[in-house]
Amino acid sequence: MTTALRRSFNSLEVPNYRRYFVGQVISLSGNWMQNVTALWLVLSLTNSGFAVGLTTALQFLPMLLFGAYGGLLADRLPKRRLLLVTQTLMMIPAAGLFAVTAFGVAQPWMIYIAVFLFGAVNSVDNPTRQSFVIEMVGPDRLVNAVSLNSVIIETARIVGPAMAGILIATVGVVPCFGINLLTFVAMLAALWSMNPRALQAPPPATRKPGAIRAGLRHVRRNPELAVPLALMALVGTLGFNFQVALPLLTRFSFGGDAASYAVLVSAMGVGSITAALVNGHRGQTGGAVIAAASLAFGVASLLAAVMPDLVLEAIVLAALGGAAVIFVSSINSTIQLAVSAEMRGRVMALFSIVFLGSTPIGGPLTGWLAEAYDPRLTLVLAGISGLSAAWAARVIFTRMAERASAEAHPLEASV
Repeated sequence: MTTALRRSFNSLEVPNYRRYFVGQVISLSGNWMQNVTALWLVLSLTNSGFAVGLTTALQFLPMLLFGAYGGLLADRLPKRRLLLVTQTLMMIPAAGLFAVTAFGVAQPWMIYIAVFLFGAVNSVDNPTRQSFVIEMVGPDRLVNAVSLNSVIIETARIVGPAMAGILIATVGVVPCFGINLLTFVAMLAALWSMNPRALQAPPPATRKPGAIRAGLRHVRRNPELAVPLALMALVGTLGFNFQVALPLLTRFSFGGDAASYAVLVSAMGVGSITAALVNGHRGQTGGAVIAAASLAFGVASLLAAVMPDLVLEAIVLAALGGAAVIFVSSINSTIQLAVSAEMRGRVMALFSIVFLGSTPIGGPLTGWLAEAYDPRLTLVLAGISGLSAAWAARVIFTRMAERASAEAHPLEASV
């Protein structure tokens, strides 16, 4: 048991990554608190599913617009220094949300502007963080570290919404935004305290015209990169819209409040953390894992669409969260192990674009579908996307394996 637990956390033996892990848990918990509170505030001000979808879309639209440039910056500049800048800039819109709610003047348009600005900085911060992991831990620990990154995100998904639900129900939204502002200090402290000499940084990308197009060509010429990114785009656009779906499902399908919302989000996070630890212990990635996770995601989404009460919904969402985190972390690991080091920032920016940047398309669609018909239909759409990705992954990865085998053994293939 002790050995298995150590294998699940072996990336934490690296001092720089250990500092990063702690800082991220604290900072992202605050970010999730801000996300949940902003969406709930918009819903309270407008009572509109479309407005909730629009808020989410505005947060991730900059990733779609600027994410490729963010990845290029990650390839050209020292990632630790770049993260110090982005984490500091993220405090500005966080301070704005705290100020307008503290003075009681919050309007939907103010929240829209704040989340858009936050997303603009995140379009640089996210691909930089994604590509920074391997510099801290090296390729041998990458799968474990990516799984632990999922643990970071899902722990934050539990702690942040749970705290937000309690605070909103007891003292209102202002403390949620104030606490988030303070949590950035933890990440800044972690970055400052790292040992730069222990990082395995590749040479910076040279400045020349067409650098972003070069990244796109690199993906297009490598099916090991293009196929996982296409699968992530499909499920990311149609299936990963839980920030929009869950508050609407809570209020309109189950008649719940902020505390009920926190229960559903936290249940999904518990399943995600458990699955991430198991995946980190096993250290497996690749086409078979992606196909299996897609299938589990699709089935769990369809089950969640028909659950009759909040308790059963929470149980199924735990399974759904587990499938989702294995799907995302497996794609992330597969891409990072296949990409050239000098292209890592740009390719991980494409990953961030198809994962987060797809939300401006899927978010409003999910909000409109929930408002015009039924929030449960958003889970049906997620289920269809998961099953479609599972079928595509099985077919395409099987063909890729057969082609690789034929190229490795040309005489056997011709017999």
